[in-house]
Amino acid sequence: MPDPPPDFQNWTCPLPLRDYPKIVMGHGGGGKLSAELVEHLFLPAFRNDALAVLGDATVLPAAAGRLAFSTDSFVVRPLFFPGGSIGHLAVNGTVNDLAMAGARPLYLSAGFILEEGLEIAALSRVVDDMAAAARLAGVQIVTGDTKVVERGHGDGLYINTAGVGVLPEGLNIGPGRAQPGDAVLLSGPIGDHGMAIMSVREGLSFESTIVSDCAPLHELASLAIDVGGDALHVMRDPTRGGITASLHEIARSSKTGVLVEEATLPVRPEVRAACEILGLDPMGVANEGKMLAFVTAHKADAVLAAWRAHPLGANAARIGTVTTGHPGMLLAKTVIGARRVVPLPIGENLPRIC
Repeated sequence: MPDPPPDFQNWTCPLPLRDYPKIVMGHGGGGKLSAELVEHLFLPAFRNDALAVLGDATVLPAAAGRLAFSTDSFVVRPLFFPGGSIGHLAVNGTVNDLAMAGARPLYLSAGFILEEGLEIAALSRVVDDMAAAARLAGVQIVTGDTKVVERGHGDGLYINTAGVGVLPEGLNIGPGRAQPGDAVLLSGPIGDHGMAIMSVREGLSFESTIVSDCAPLHELASLAIDVGGDALHVMRDPTRGGITASLHEIARSSKTGVLVEEATLPVRPEVRAACEILGLDPMGVANEGKMLAFVTAHKADAVLAAWRAHPLGANAARIGTVTTGHPGMLLAKTVIGARRVVPLPIGENLPRIC
């Protein structure tokens, strides 16, 4: 007997409908849905000649000078927060890493890990934020990739960015170059980003909303280089672990000590209040739009003046000094004149903040 005809009423289409408002597994399959995601979402936002080729690799013009290369991954929760989003972080984080090496950021790649069920509208908003951040920083997103994971395995969206920048011959900036007598400069108030994230997560409310400081730092870095010249030894953006982690790293690398004066640390009142509620030291809270610079003392005032003339450095301050004592350690001078050792935290006080 011939086989019975198939029961078409119980069949399901192997590919989801292309007008779904949410990410489906088909968006990661390399077929029509993947192509439409690239054509209708990513390309219009990031469009440039290098990206438009859509090859397996992008071809870029050679740049005069040395190349700086950096990569970072972003898993922040929630995806949107006061003052920014994971899209802003993904661009600014890599731009700032390049800038701290003294490089002029040029090109970024972007890799997206999308979770099944993510709203297309949310992804579009993130991509628009990335495009706006890239324009502000003067960089191009020239290559990328998307992958889709099953519902429950990706927490909405993760992003990886890598960046390339160029720096001139002879410029030598790094954590091992800090020297005794260097002034430690900070471009503005600390803890804004970490507390903005935590205020959303914990439902904390204050008279003033805490807003992330997420911003590109390449212009402040350029000012420090132009004004500081050979007197500029170290630049760092204190993200995870705050200035505590960054200053510890610099002290270890340079085999020097760092002494910070707590009275000079710029901290917004609402951030200080939030830290007190949560039992946190503002020095250990993450930032995404502040930078440290170690510069010979005689050039410190000039760098500060240049920073203070820029909107992102209006509240810049000299917060400490590099010493020959207690090598590899960070100490703080309290407001009553005592000194305390500032330990490096064992783990991350605020996970998933970048």
